Amino acid sequence: MLIDLLPPFFASLEASDPVEAYRRYLDDHLPILSSYWHNYILDLDSPHAEEVIRRAVSADRRDLRALIDGVNVAGLAEETIRRCEDLFEPDRPFDVYLMVGVGGANAGELVVGGRGIAFVCLEHFTGRPNHESLGLGLRPELLSLWIAHEIAHTVRYTSPESRSELARIVHEMNGAYDFWESGSRATLRELVVNEGLAIAASRLAAPGFEPWDYFGYLRRQYRRLRQLESFLMRVIESELDKTGLGYRLRYLTGGASAAQRLVGGKVLPERAGYYVGARLTESLVSERGIAAALRAGAAEFRDLAEPAEGAQSA
Repeated sequence: MLIDLLPPFFASLEASDPVEAYRRYLDDHLPILSSYWHNYILDLDSPHAEEVIRRAVSADRRDLRALIDGVNVAGLAEETIRRCEDLFEPDRPFDVYLMVGVGGANAGELVVGGRGIAFVCLEHFTGRPNHESLGLGLRPELLSLWIAHEIAHTVRYTSPESRSELARIVHEMNGAYDFWESGSRATLRELVVNEGLAIAASRLAAPGFEPWDYFGYLRRQYRRLRQLESFLMRVIESELDKTGLGYRLRYLTGGASAAQRLVGGKVLPERAGYYVGARLTESLVSERGIAAALRAGAAEFRDLAEPAEGAQSA
């Protein structure tokens, strides 16, 4: 189901007291928005939450309003959902939320009450950066790619046929996805496979973009990772079956320091694990198809993954 949170968000901005109106908006959609804040921003009861809210309601939103006026975002999202349903064969209901974030991820996944949720924060897709809203300035057409990416995660986490560690962790947490808990408990192999599968899924559901777009990389970062491929696949091998939040931060999280990304004497580009995941999953996706691959356990990819031998050039 597609759920559009933009109207109530804009209504809060137009209220006589936008901060108080935003808090009512949070209360009205608390299960979803509190999970978003916890996983991607900070807990709503944090002393810094008030500052984040005030920044969000005071930001210049002319670029966002222009996006809504100029692009049929709901239509684009609905068409992407239909393609994902055909390709991924979901066996549990899921929701896609169109919303405005407060400076965190441009898109993401949640599980609340056992129901998978994909969301996109539209302030990041206006086509121009906005320092007040912290919008990234991504092209609006990339919305289909990221919606497909996040829907793929929800299938892996909630399908009763999923053999993934993340599905098990979500089940053990009473049907909730927690970025920090899953990042601590799942192996690095599971985490990179999870992202590699979402990249493969988005390529199928939203074809036609540049290769680096599917990774969320700039072109030069994609070229650099191709050049580093042999080295990267070698140094990560000894860490793939380890657990610990530090591995997720090192290989899969933007904003990690250079010291955190120092491996084997080299500082890896941010989120290098997305590239590893794509390489580890491509053989099984090709052999079994994306719907089956999304449900496969991380160990199932190990024997089918083709070893990367020799550096590649762009």
